[in-house]
Amino acid sequence: MSGRPLSSAPPETVNYSIDAPPHRLLLDPFPRRVRAMLGGETVLDTTRGMLLHESNLLPQLYVPSEDVNADLLEPTDHRTHCPFKGDATYWSLVVGDRTADNAVWAYPEPSEAAAWLRGYVAPYWASMDAWFDEDEEVHGHLRDPYHRVDVRPSSRHVEVIAGDAVVAETRRPVVLSETGLPNRFYIPVEDVRSEALELSATHTVCPYKGTASYRGLRTPTGLIQDAAFCYPEPHDGVRDIAGLLCFLADGVETRVDGQ
Repeated sequence: MSGRPLSSAPPETVNYSIDAPPHRLLLDPFPRRVRAMLGGETVLDTTRGMLLHESNLLPQLYVPSEDVNADLLEPTDHRTHCPFKGDATYWSLVVGDRTADNAVWAYPEPSEAAAWLRGYVAPYWASMDAWFDEDEEVHGHLRDPYHRVDVRPSSRHVEVIAGDAVVAETRRPVVLSETGLPNRFYIPVEDVRSEALELSATHTVCPYKGTASYRGLRTPTGLIQDAAFCYPEPHDGVRDIAGLLCFLADGVETRVDGQ
């Protein structure tokens, strides 16, 4: 992400330069046991997982090939080329009458700059039924050890504007600071014009915060879809945002201290 120390576009406020290509790779140990399940079978079980941090991409889990259940793998003819890692070969996962096509890949002969990928395989997250970080089932993706989320109560003046209307105003927001993202301000429902909100069917999953539900915002000019979201049952560490609303959509502006 732009501005982070090892990003493709590092900040200007540094007294160093990084002698590296614009697209950067970092393979780093994941600190805990990881398991993945499909059709009731354990596809992988490892305490030697590695996260590949790659410019502008989410970290990808790689595991030693011997930590994957080879009996479930079926080689395919699918091939891809990465200019930074080399040529990838693929396997489908076959469990009973279920097949997850091209669910696992590897670089048998990785490029010289990524030679340390030899002997590792990588699974597609969505190809599995369930993932476990130790014994906790996780959703979305594994949590990046370098990613941080902080939640703090605040007394700053926050207004949410849609068109010419103030749809929310509070002096008791909760500020959520998350690595690589702008601050998000969460507002008590009591400080929102709740009659303008409409329940949405949309849900998203954040591995750091939990499962979010959404609200549409009714304005004189129409409905702004999914204008606000909340976490009814957030993860430990961000419990203070439980049930609060955060507005983030085109047509909605959040002003903090009049700015």
